[in-house]
Amino acid sequence: MVVNSCGSAAKQLCNFICDCSDCSDENQCGYLRGSAVLGTPFTCDFEEGDCGWQDVSTSAYRWVRGQASLAAWGTGPHSDHTVGTDLGWFMVTVSPPAKTTATAWLRSPLMREAAAMCEIRAWYHLSGSGLNQTKQPVLRLAMAYRDETVGLWQSPEHGGEGWHQLVAYPGRITEQFQLIFSLTQPPMHGAELALDDIIFRNCGLQDPGQQVCGAEENRCSRGSCLAQHRFCDGTDDCGDGSDEDATRCKSFNPCSFEQGLCSWKVEVGQPAWERNMSLNMGTVYSIPTRDHSNNSRAGFFLHVGSASATGASSMARLSSPTFQATNSCSLVLYCHLHGSASSSLRISYVINSTKHLVRERTGDLGNCWVRERVDFNVTASFKVLIEGVASGAGTVAIDDLILSPGCMQDQEKPSTTLPSKAGAGPCAAEEVACDSKGCIGAELACDFAETCADGSDEKRCGATTFEAGAGGWHDVSVGRLRWGVQRATEPADTVLTGAGAFLALQAGEGQMVAAAKARTPLLGPSGPACAMEMSYRIHSGPRGFLAVSIMDHTTGTTHLAWHTPGHGSTAGGHVRIPLGERTRRFQVELLGLVDLQDSASAAVDNVTFVQCHPNMVPPGAAELSCNFERSMCGWYQDQSSDFKWVHGTGQGQGSDHTTGSGYFLAADPSAPWSRGQRAQLVTYRQEPAATQRCLSFWYRLAGPQIGTLNLKLRLEGAEETVLWTRRGTQGSVWHRGWVTLPATGRRQYRVVFEALRDGFLGDVALDDLALTAGPCRAELSCSFEADACGLVASGQRTWLRQSNGTGTTAGPPADHTIGTAAGHYMVVSTGRGSLPAGRAAALTSQPYQPSAPAQCLAFWYQLSTGTPGSLGVFVEQSGVRRKVMGVSAMEGDAWHRGHITVRPDGDWQVIFEAMGDGGDHGYIALDDLHVSDGACPEPASCDFERDTCGWSSPLDPRLHGFAWGWKSGVPLAKYPGPSEDHTLGTRNGHYVHFDISVLGPGGTSARLESQHLPAAADSCLQFWYHMDIPEHLSCGELRVMLRSAAGQRTVWSMAGHRSRGWQGGMVPVRSPSEFQIVFEITTQRWPIEGTVALDDIVYSTRGGCHSSPEVPVEEKSSGSFVAEVVLGLLLAAIVLALVATGGWYWLKRRGLASGTQAESSAPQGFDNITFRDDKVTIVPKEGDED
Repeated sequence: MVVNSCGSAAKQLCNFICDCSDCSDENQCGYLRGSAVLGTPFTCDFEEGDCGWQDVSTSAYRWVRGQASLAAWGTGPHSDHTVGTDLGWFMVTVSPPAKTTATAWLRSPLMREAAAMCEIRAWYHLSGSGLNQTKQPVLRLAMAYRDETVGLWQSPEHGGEGWHQLVAYPGRITEQFQLIFSLTQPPMHGAELALDDIIFRNCGLQDPGQQVCGAEENRCSRGSCLAQHRFCDGTDDCGDGSDEDATRCKSFNPCSFEQGLCSWKVEVGQPAWERNMSLNMGTVYSIPTRDHSNNSRAGFFLHVGSASATGASSMARLSSPTFQATNSCSLVLYCHLHGSASSSLRISYVINSTKHLVRERTGDLGNCWVRERVDFNVTASFKVLIEGVASGAGTVAIDDLILSPGCMQDQEKPSTTLPSKAGAGPCAAEEVACDSKGCIGAELACDFAETCADGSDEKRCGATTFEAGAGGWHDVSVGRLRWGVQRATEPADTVLTGAGAFLALQAGEGQMVAAAKARTPLLGPSGPACAMEMSYRIHSGPRGFLAVSIMDHTTGTTHLAWHTPGHGSTAGGHVRIPLGERTRRFQVELLGLVDLQDSASAAVDNVTFVQCHPNMVPPGAAELSCNFERSMCGWYQDQSSDFKWVHGTGQGQGSDHTTGSGYFLAADPSAPWSRGQRAQLVTYRQEPAATQRCLSFWYRLAGPQIGTLNLKLRLEGAEETVLWTRRGTQGSVWHRGWVTLPATGRRQYRVVFEALRDGFLGDVALDDLALTAGPCRAELSCSFEADACGLVASGQRTWLRQSNGTGTTAGPPADHTIGTAAGHYMVVSTGRGSLPAGRAAALTSQPYQPSAPAQCLAFWYQLSTGTPGSLGVFVEQSGVRRKVMGVSAMEGDAWHRGHITVRPDGDWQVIFEAMGDGGDHGYIALDDLHVSDGACPEPASCDFERDTCGWSSPLDPRLHGFAWGWKSGVPLAKYPGPSEDHTLGTRNGHYVHFDISVLGPGGTSARLESQHLPAAADSCLQFWYHMDIPEHLSCGELRVMLRSAAGQRTVWSMAGHRSRGWQGGMVPVRSPSEFQIVFEITTQRWPIEGTVALDDIVYSTRGGCHSSPEVPVEEKSSGSFVAEVVLGLLLAAIVLALVATGGWYWLKRRGLASGTQAESSAPQGFDNITFRDDKVTIVPKEGDED
């Protein structure tokens, strides 16, 4: 990485300004010149390195650069924040839980200086053990400069799941400084914190050149223009101090509280404004970590703490001297409101004991000092009154009160008396007053249900037309834009509102450059159908936007619910924004950003909340059968995650199941800015069910790296249970699943479909849900991940469903379905202590119904080494049982595939019988039962029309491989492949395929493996392949390998090319021991594009390839046949000439008597075939490529 290629002076390095033409002076600064993925300047996304951040921890608890691991799902972030997959990088803490409190420290390089409006954003993800305990791990961001370390931000006390954003404002820094992230972990916690996407905005002091200033602007010494009211306001906006020059500002009257209260007076009583400094106040979340005047822990400010001891309505009061009547007096102050959604600061003036409110700030503005400015246009002598209320755990603080020269003290008039302080209200600290007298609990206000007799508890909660004021919305902006109620003055306004008032973006008084924010009071809890409706209008360029977020104060999380960018013209309308079910109180946040100087504008009006009461049940809520053509029926989208199900017709991933052209639901883990762990589709609360019912559905799990689809039951008062699950690609094909929903007694329940983002390439789809009375028939596919699928074990000490990670019986180290210790299977212990010699343990399926003249039952089994006993498989029809398979020994400890063709004449059952053999210990295990129509094919043979016949891709995420897909010839933009299969020669025929464009850093190979096959003396593998790889990208390769306990060897390979149609391959197969056949696509260079497909694999154990009745050949069009014969004869002549010439030359060089002939690693003279050890490489002829 190039640093400072243009030789910038040291003082110009890391100052947030590109002094070099290539900006190389701004690299390795704790940020790089920009992020290619995010498109933001001065950003560290950790994709290219650590950006200069250094671990400076003093214990084993430390920071490292790392990636997410799908193998360790649930233990850390499942993806990074930048790219949203397991390929992205972040910084993460690593440590075993310690017996003492431990802190991991991460320090930036030196940065030179920062502008007053500098903003730092980053994303963090907290996970691990102990997060639900009372003492939480705390993440802090601090700044070291001069000789002290000042806190800028710290995490809230209760963090939620997922990625959270932190925003910090360091303020104007005039010398070099460093940033420090620290994570403090209490004893015996196993917390892990990931940090990503650190972005620095507006931090550089750009040289503006000489600008032309407007009528209400003055010039800074550096040449830039600044609004007149921002001179002498306690903030170095110019960047050179010229707007705060002592000579210019000598007639202003500032009070920094460093020496006392100046001429301001604190009213005694409780609560009261107290003068203090951060050094004396500890590290409580809501308390200012520095003052505003000096940006120091040792600087003074005034603060008021929680009002809980004195009643909710009491205020701390601070008053000025009496001032003369004026129209030119203004007050600038800096306020700090943090830690509570309902703390407030009010600025009023008082005439003749009457209070007139001028400005009110309510809510949580964050851990920063925010500039506020008010003008007093008063016709009589007056005092300024500043009142603060800190509610809950919040703190309100003020600093740097600056009165303009127009505020002249009135020496002649007697002192204006303040209105008497309202006594403690009738309500306690955690209560609110009704307009009709009486008190209710604060949690009952704005809960979408009227509790006060007059309904006043639901009146100021955000639902409003703004005719009578803000309706509960309060501005929490910290920048130069704010939200305010405005009256219609132009015809354009009435398009939005009719006549009247609305909430609009206005010029704000803050010192930052940030979007304006307004919030509702705390709302909820809310029900599943809850939505907010509003009218909006925006007239802005593309940088402007309007957005709505939902904020959960308990966990500090904010979810974007709606967003619309500016389009250069006026846009607007009426919008319905789903808020969804929220079990905790929340706030709705309205964000807006436009350039007011460019005559842009944005406004909202007519806000309503619909169907928000938690017990609100919309019509059709009990309708669980749904084809999604017209609506979602009785299902709703969980809004708590940004990973969501999308109702649509399919964007290139395939059509719906109902009609082939209708609607279905899909969840795409690679959708832009999906970072949530799960997308949930939930029913409304269902009435108790007295009997069992069957829920059937059609699903699709497609893509080279797709995760899990679960079906869960949430029973009132119980933990949710998984009733059904599938993981990994099942092809771009609709499959049917069904689940028996149990009787629930007297308890209500919900059903949940859940897609997990534990894979990032592919999509999950649902369609045609149907609920019918009675239990489901026998499950045709069973992985044992959710339950035993109705298989019944007989006797004591018999078959058990378990995983190796939690099981009590000896069994396979990993299951067959997902290939890990967490996967489930059925197992029986066959040691003589559990199953004495000659005793049997049976496992019986539910009855299968005949659906075709022949049906195929396939299953996977494993017998332990030593003396495991024997496994017998029986089929029972009409009371007659016959044995169809027996096995008593196996090579190795791999899973093997068994299959049986059943020709039913009625319902039939399968019985798996384990027989003890007197060994000391042993086991027999079963997994992945599957019943399909048609006779079973021979082992490892497949035409891929019904299923993949036991061919599969390894699931272990540690192998960094991708899965082959299974699809028909119907074109899909997302999953390209041949337009016809080989078996049927139509678009309706099926094959397996792989899109090699996904190969790269996440994995350089994709494997397709057969079941384990017995030793082969003279067998033959025939198959058809289809390649579509552009000539200039032909670095990919398709190989056939044989893998056994002795290792693996390549027996056939083909370099990537463009084939015309399907081509045949044939390979003799010999192996002295049990083996697998593996098709592998691999590449050593990327990006690469193209597809490879396979069809009609035939594995024959009879007579080898020479006696094979059908020899695959390349399919050719008849028109090119004669030309190819002529070309072939010509090539043959050239080859013979080359061989003769090469031979003569070689003999001449080496002589005839040079001893035994050495093996050549690159034989000369063959254009089209290379023999190398155990490998045959066939290089395509030029005629094979387009």
